[in-house]
Amino acid sequence: MSDKVIKIGGASGYWGDTALGPKQLISYGGVDYLILDYLAEITMSILAKARSRDPEAGYATDFIERVMKPWVRDIADKRIKVIANAGGVNLEACRRALEAVAEEAGVTLKIGTVEGDNLLERADELRGKDLREMETGAPMPDKVMSVNAYLGAFPIAAALDAGADIVVTGRCVDSALAVGPLIHEFGWKPEDYDRLAAGGLVGHLIECGAQTSGGNFTDWEDTQAGWENTGFPIAEVSADGSFVLTKPPETGGLVSVLTAGEQMLYEIGDAHSYVLPDVICDFTRVTMEQVGEDRVLIKGARGREPTPTYKVSATYMGGFTCIGSFVIVGRDAAAKARRMGEAIRNRTSAMLEEEGLQAFTKSDLQVIGAEAMFGDQARPEARQAREVVLRLGVHHPRKEGVELFSKEFVGAALSMSPAVTGVTPGRPRPSPVVSLFSGLIDKDQVPVTVKVGGEPVALKVASLRGQGQPQPAAPVASPRLSEGRTTALPLMDLAVARSGDKGNYANIGVIARDSRYFDVIRAALTPERVKACFSGLTRGEVTAYPLPGIHGINFLLAESLDGGGVSSLHLDPQGKTYSQVLLELEIPVPEQDARNWGLI
Repeated sequence: MSDKVIKIGGASGYWGDTALGPKQLISYGGVDYLILDYLAEITMSILAKARSRDPEAGYATDFIERVMKPWVRDIADKRIKVIANAGGVNLEACRRALEAVAEEAGVTLKIGTVEGDNLLERADELRGKDLREMETGAPMPDKVMSVNAYLGAFPIAAALDAGADIVVTGRCVDSALAVGPLIHEFGWKPEDYDRLAAGGLVGHLIECGAQTSGGNFTDWEDTQAGWENTGFPIAEVSADGSFVLTKPPETGGLVSVLTAGEQMLYEIGDAHSYVLPDVICDFTRVTMEQVGEDRVLIKGARGREPTPTYKVSATYMGGFTCIGSFVIVGRDAAAKARRMGEAIRNRTSAMLEEEGLQAFTKSDLQVIGAEAMFGDQARPEARQAREVVLRLGVHHPRKEGVELFSKEFVGAALSMSPAVTGVTPGRPRPSPVVSLFSGLIDKDQVPVTVKVGGEPVALKVASLRGQGQPQPAAPVASPRLSEGRTTALPLMDLAVARSGDKGNYANIGVIARDSRYFDVIRAALTPERVKACFSGLTRGEVTAYPLPGIHGINFLLAESLDGGGVSSLHLDPQGKTYSQVLLELEIPVPEQDARNWGLI
């Protein structure tokens, strides 16, 4: 086995991330590869709309303006290779922009592109093949704004094999940005399932930028002193797929077993069957070991044969939305805010009927400052807050419906509650609702092309068309608890957690602070208990997926985000806050154990 180690830096977690990541990793990260993730489902619809107006638009311009223009000479001098999904829906325009930047800087770089994910022109064909929504079985909408397949890592590797210094892709799975370089460097084959799964974990941990190296960490007080310069992650990867997670020296943040563990559980479902185009990953036995300051050794990922399909996501117009907000101050502020929101909704609903317009498709009212996210778990004293924000949102099939709401929302300021002031000037702005459709398509129906310098290069396999399917994990032994009296302690005392979204699912990953706490947490956090904690938000079932390797549990909460993304009216449409709500839950802990562990 080769002793070569490849260093990959994760410089961007989304379109809009700070420019600090590229600066750190290029200047003093010592990386071989820089990966940048820009795309999300809604981003694809924005880019598609931009290209429809301008044939030279449709890619992530931040990649050009904030990364390549300032750093292209350093990238060339240090021979750092760059992989980014910045191509969006216009890879050729992105390539031309990169070539112009390189020429202006006086450097020569070979630019590779991975094409084939954009299926918008084939929408009618896919509809004719009866493409169905993965969760609901609904047919593909008649009019779509974008349609993209999630490609794998082998096309990226092919571009690198052909000498590319920079590779830009359209929609691929986020982790492929890291797996592609590893296939290229180590010669991994499509049947090297364990290594591909390990590479998938590398990509999953670093594709969200500093979120794995201390950003968004439960124990924020351990990292807040360095927030001005939070370090971006570096994975030092060996040929067998094991890797050390770290960050540039003398940067803020923290790389620990718990920061890495939080990110591993972020926005995944069943960790035993985490499906990527090139492999089905099993992360349940992954282990993490602190091997130095800001250095965590991670290994134990396993892989199985991939599925025969790619995931395809389409975005479409789902009507219009408008969200208004007021600050309300003084005694009984929460009660005044709730009643005012109800009155505005009732008033505008009556006006819609009078004008012959149909009713709102949906609406949602929250009182921020009175623990709106905690629902039934909110503290009684929260209702006595003397300063709150009324937030009221509506959906309507027609723009006229939300425009009426916008006018009447502001118009209520002088006729309802006292002590009202605006959050933002003017009326709330109506906007389109972009909804998401996700289905599966046979890999053979998605031709993939790789080019370097605009010329096609050989691609042996875009993604192995396997016959693998998700499988349930073997049962984990029941928790063993000490007998005797128990004491109630906040989950926060025993665990850290992070949450996110998977479409209309919320996911909450919980990791024990100490392996001794794992059985206590497992016994207390039943799916029923977790669902009760989110009784005002979760309408579907809650499923628990244990990860014994890191003493963690991933909870998947169905029908919890009001559709998710911009189609949601929830205060938190991406589930980012759910972990903090769960960590406030008090759970029973054997009293003698709590004393022995120093918890009481």
